[in-house]
Amino acid sequence: MALEDYKGVFTFAEQVDHKITGVSLELIGKGKELAQELDDKTVTAVLIGHNVKDLADTLAEYGADRVIVVDDAELETYRTEPYAQALAGVINEFKPEIMLVGATAIGRDLGPTVSARVATGLTADCTMLEIGDFPLEAKEGVEQKHKQLLMTRPAFGGNTIATIACPDNRPQMATVRPGVMVKAERKPGAKAEVVEFNPGIVKNNRFVEILNIVKDTTKVENIMDAKILVSGGRGVGSAENFKLLEDLADALHGTVSCSRAVVDNGWKPKDLQVGQTGKTVRPQVYFAIGISGAIQHVAGMEDSDIIIAINKDENAPIFDVADYGIVGDLNKIVPALTKAINEYNANKD
Repeated sequence: MALEDYKGVFTFAEQVDHKITGVSLELIGKGKELAQELDDKTVTAVLIGHNVKDLADTLAEYGADRVIVVDDAELETYRTEPYAQALAGVINEFKPEIMLVGATAIGRDLGPTVSARVATGLTADCTMLEIGDFPLEAKEGVEQKHKQLLMTRPAFGGNTIATIACPDNRPQMATVRPGVMVKAERKPGAKAEVVEFNPGIVKNNRFVEILNIVKDTTKVENIMDAKILVSGGRGVGSAENFKLLEDLADALHGTVSCSRAVVDNGWKPKDLQVGQTGKTVRPQVYFAIGISGAIQHVAGMEDSDIIIAINKDENAPIFDVADYGIVGDLNKIVPALTKAINEYNANKD
């Protein structure tokens, strides 16, 4: 493998029902940032599907310099084998230095499959990406390679952080957790070079036949889209006590979320979990109620615009990241706060 033949940052532009996923746009923004540290500063989005070429303009508006479109009737609905053939074909033909995939249900299936086919490594569920030296510190007798993709992810159930590199193979591949990267500012009307490419999808015994598609509907709100989050931890005390937080969220027109301990106790579903092993959120206001502030949780919400902590333990680590803190019993503070907000709303109306 001639590493010097691999150039540029590529991102997988995942589309579902003819709509680009949010993490795909986040990856383009991060790709632009990474490319500034490399010799080839081009960011290429790989768009796979059927009759999807019109989506290239959206990718361009969010920063893609080039869009490679793989269009085939076999790619209309996601299936592992045809999509793996398509993305592996693009990698073998265009030789990207870096290949980024969103850590969605599709990406977590597609990424490892493709990395195996192109004989490279993959770091899964990354929360940070940067260009740097590897090993991180120079060691006698060990060659330190420069301009490597350093991929950081939680390990051992979120109890530690690992930084991983792939210095001897290309592309350097990673799946990236949705919400941890920031979309570039949209530039309406921006255009990208569009390249139509099809490596030839060949049916084999790994193809599955889709007999029926049933779209699952859920009443759980997407906490990653919420502008105001009222988040509870173990300190809330019980599933029933979350009614206090739900009342506060209703008053604020916000959404309830929670920590890992709450999910582990079965009080709330995992879709509402914030943190390294949950979702990364960036609301305008984040209430941390009964949450101690372990690093695994803080990593998922520290970029919130305003953080308000309520905890009876004045030494709780959450106060180190909070913009405003209230020390006291949440069973008294939260109802009083809800009442005051409801009265304000009533007077305003």
